Amino acid sequence: MAVPVIDIAPFLEGSPEGKRRVAEQVGQACREIGFLTIVGHGIAPDLVQRTYDISRQFFDLPFEEKVAVRVNSVGVGYVPLQIESLAASLGQKTPGDLKESLNCGLDFNHDRWPANPPELRETWIAYFKSVQSLAESIMRIFATALNLPEHYFDEMVAEPQAFMRVINYPDQKEDPLPGQLRAGEHSDYGTITILRSENVIGGLQVLDKTGAWVDVVTVPNSFVINIGDMMQYWTNDQWVSTLHRVVNPPRDKQQGARRQSIVFFHSPNENALISCLPGCSNAEQPAKYPPILAGDHLRRKSEKAGTLAETKSM
Repeated sequence: MAVPVIDIAPFLEGSPEGKRRVAEQVGQACREIGFLTIVGHGIAPDLVQRTYDISRQFFDLPFEEKVAVRVNSVGVGYVPLQIESLAASLGQKTPGDLKESLNCGLDFNHDRWPANPPELRETWIAYFKSVQSLAESIMRIFATALNLPEHYFDEMVAEPQAFMRVINYPDQKEDPLPGQLRAGEHSDYGTITILRSENVIGGLQVLDKTGAWVDVVTVPNSFVINIGDMMQYWTNDQWVSTLHRVVNPPRDKQQGARRQSIVFFHSPNENALISCLPGCSNAEQPAKYPPILAGDHLRRKSEKAGTLAETKSM
């Protein structure tokens, strides 16, 4: 099953017919595979490219300079290679993932901005705000797809738990350890992930309903969207939070296979109650999950993966 490409411009342009058509396509993708690629999103390509380029400059810095803004207790800052193991969120024991990242939350007034490149902070904030606005639009598409009022989620995401990571997967000069991947298999924790990816060997794969790993192919000027566990809980498993991973390049092609992704995670307000949505349960299919606050859900998931547990000891 391929990840579908959906043009969301008709929804953003506002015609009732366009909104319904896009919502139906998105709803089908969320039911069947939990991933979709969107075009027509309205975010300027030059902003995306600037963010990519300036982040790459940061990762090219010496380790001593990067580690000067090492991640703090709330996950903001630089995370070195092999610190996280995403498969741990599924209870799997694997070596640390072969990636490093720079992270930022919704509070931009922190002390973990790197000194170099000097334009990084301004560029990241512009990108963050643009993609946050896109996430709000996607939540309206989701509401429409679920036969809810278009603005059903607006209040619940008015003060979202939003987080941005730029992840660098370097060339692999040494053989990975047994079971070690660029990013181990996992599902995302929140409602929406918005990914700027690239077609580099050793990339993103999604587990489809047949149990096959499907490569996600990036089309120009697009974002890859996937739903997370919170959206699956909200919809009572009608929509699927799909396992995915980032695989290693073949050993004969490990040089020149460096990969960089810009990832934006969007979840509801910390105190938003995640319980079965209207229309997602009935007598034959009662609600499967107990209600939980969005903030509590994210903390539990993050601690399993080591994201917060590691930062508390640094």
